[in-house]
Amino acid sequence: MDRIIKAFTFKTEVYAEVESDTSFTTTAWIIVAVVSFLNALGASSIDNVLNWLLGALGSAIFAIIGFAIAAFVIDLVGRSVFKAESSFNEIVRTVGLAYVWQIFGLLGIFGLFLACITGPIKVIAGILWVIAAFIAVKEALDLEWLQTIITVVIGWIAFFVVVVIGGFILGAIGLAGAAIFGAF
Repeated sequence: MDRIIKAFTFKTEVYAEVESDTSFTTTAWIIVAVVSFLNALGASSIDNVLNWLLGALGSAIFAIIGFAIAAFVIDLVGRSVFKAESSFNEIVRTVGLAYVWQIFGLLGIFGLFLACITGPIKVIAGILWVIAAFIAVKEALDLEWLQTIITVVIGWIAFFVVVVIGGFILGAIGLAGAAIFGAF
């Protein structure tokens, strides 16, 4: 919890700390998994509880896969293009910790009732997550800011490709399920 609080308060030394703490790797993956699931819960509407939970689970799985691919790409670009000394797990630990900002996506559950409040909070949290992710990658790769920005943007492109493909797959599954069970 101490590290999460430091991430929320932009204590940059926490990223250097988790970069070298190999025991934090599992915790970082747990953060990404739990936050991805909670974020997905907030991103979808609750028409049917089972469908809502299954949809959130599917979305979370694609978000985790996207995160893993983004971490791989960030590490690969950092090492091969900018000669950074890093590893995949160092990127997972630092960016995984920065991922805690995505927890605010859960506020989407209250969207119908408090959209005027939750919308701006989610936007601000998204911006703060971007800042935290840049700081995390900069700490992990020890690059200059321009190099860090280039590396992160390339990683995010990989992440978004996976998430979009996942969305199409989940949408196709939903349409197939609706057709099979006569929802049309």
